[in-house]
Amino acid sequence: MTARIRTLVAMTAIAAMTATAAHAQKKYDPGASDTEIKIGNIMPYSGPASAYGTIGKAQAAYFNKINAEGGINGRKVSFISYDDAYSPPKAVEQARKLVESDEVLLVFQPLGTPSNSAIQKYMNAKKVPQLFVATGATKFGDPQNFPWTMGWQPNYQSEGRIYAAYILKNYPNGKIAAIWQNDDAGRDQMKGLRDGLGAKANMIIADKSYEVADPTIDSQIVALKDSGADIFMTWAAPKGAAQAIRKVAELGWKPVYLLGNVSTSVATVLKPAGLDNAKGIISTAYIKDPTDPVWKDDPGIKAWAAFMDKYFPDGDKTNNNNVYGYATAQTMVQVLKQCGDNLTRENVMKQAASLKGFTSDVLLPGIQINTGPNDFFPIEQMQLMKFNGVSWELFGDIIAGEVGH
Repeated sequence: MTARIRTLVAMTAIAAMTATAAHAQKKYDPGASDTEIKIGNIMPYSGPASAYGTIGKAQAAYFNKINAEGGINGRKVSFISYDDAYSPPKAVEQARKLVESDEVLLVFQPLGTPSNSAIQKYMNAKKVPQLFVATGATKFGDPQNFPWTMGWQPNYQSEGRIYAAYILKNYPNGKIAAIWQNDDAGRDQMKGLRDGLGAKANMIIADKSYEVADPTIDSQIVALKDSGADIFMTWAAPKGAAQAIRKVAELGWKPVYLLGNVSTSVATVLKPAGLDNAKGIISTAYIKDPTDPVWKDDPGIKAWAAFMDKYFPDGDKTNNNNVYGYATAQTMVQVLKQCGDNLTRENVMKQAASLKGFTSDVLLPGIQINTGPNDFFPIEQMQLMKFNGVSWELFGDIIAGEVGH
């Protein structure tokens, strides 16, 4: 071996050792250390959408479980959750507090389209992950313009397309009336429905919007019934959805009733509306419903129920929002596991955009979480279900309602 080659071999070995050492070096941004990962969250614990507040409680309980089991790669999760009362200005205030005072690594699952819209520019300007937002608005899956924001649940346009496909197949001559929330969520949902109906979008003969803070939506429901429609689509938050179901029953109107997925909780929507009134309603699912007897012996639901008993005993086991909170927290834990010792905000987003075939034990069989650098829509499959007066029953196949990325 010549001296030159020996030197090269030695230099290569040194370079390799240096690279390994660099690789082993821990990298941290604010909110992460050898012992802790700080996660921020914003929920409507009060106000018109407070029914969703239980999601934040279920997430906090799941992180407590993770901590009790030794944390993530040896680090404990510190979960800091604030109430924004579903008010965009309050959401901005809480986001600033989390980023600038609490110095969290990321903000996880802030809830609601209006609140997330209000903080999106700020989070992206600060380069802090606004991760797995709790809303299906399509604008939260736009990596080109907002690389620090990512959704989690199926987006509303996909869901709208799935209902359109069902209507076209089963009620091709139907007349559709719709009520929708006057914000980006409602507009997205209606766009999905219209796009899915395509050339037959004129089947929608009447639609009315409402404000989430409206005390009642009775007048809109009366007008929609009077339109002569025989298919009724409700895109509403839990309170409005419960009011709509009750009013339709009071009026003796018997349309084919479709209900947006965000308001399918038996505990917070269907019980207050009257279970009998909700009988026959059709919606979509992507997570297992704890009230459905089909999952009685399911290992995933059993694990979830054991988690509820131990870490969230006050939580309602008939409320699928508590299953949602568990599944989202599991996804967050997976991303942080993948980050290893490189807990930078950039790597958090990189790992969130590298989920392949990940599934939670409470997602419906066959539904997987897949993301990529240009695909910020983790879940794009759903299954139809019908309410039988006691619980939801799934029917048909898993349907993809993908919207062009």
